[in-house]
Amino acid sequence: MSNKALRILIADEQHFQRMRIERLFNRLDYYRVAPVQNLAELLTLFDYGGVPFDLVVINASLADGTLNLRDFLLDQPQVHHALIYDWQPAEWPPILAGEQQKVQVSDAALPDLPCIQRQMAKVDPQLPFVGTVISVR
Repeated sequence: MSNKALRILIADEQHFQRMRIERLFNRLDYYRVAPVQNLAELLTLFDYGGVPFDLVVINASLADGTLNLRDFLLDQPQVHHALIYDWQPAEWPPILAGEQQKVQVSDAALPDLPCIQRQMAKVDPQLPFVGTVISVR
């Protein structure tokens, strides 16, 4: 069962893409999704939002070279996890193993359901034991 209290932010300039990604989260029973269409809205939410986002899903082109998105998200206390999609590997240095715990990158033009499921497995891990507890004597 999903944690319905998780806060998710989707950042993409294209309304259709934001809606498509939001529907993927809805299919997995995540409904606390905030869509933003530009970098200014994203930065405003981080500066004045107060409550951190459990996951930020962002199109790499949103930064448009004005911001090192990977480093910004790594240093941003308002972001627990991030998925950067439409990422061009030549643009940024490789992500180190320790950084992959917080920031994931994808060269896909748009994340699909399996990509979102993999990301949510990191953000919202299932409890290891569900149901009856068996004691061993």
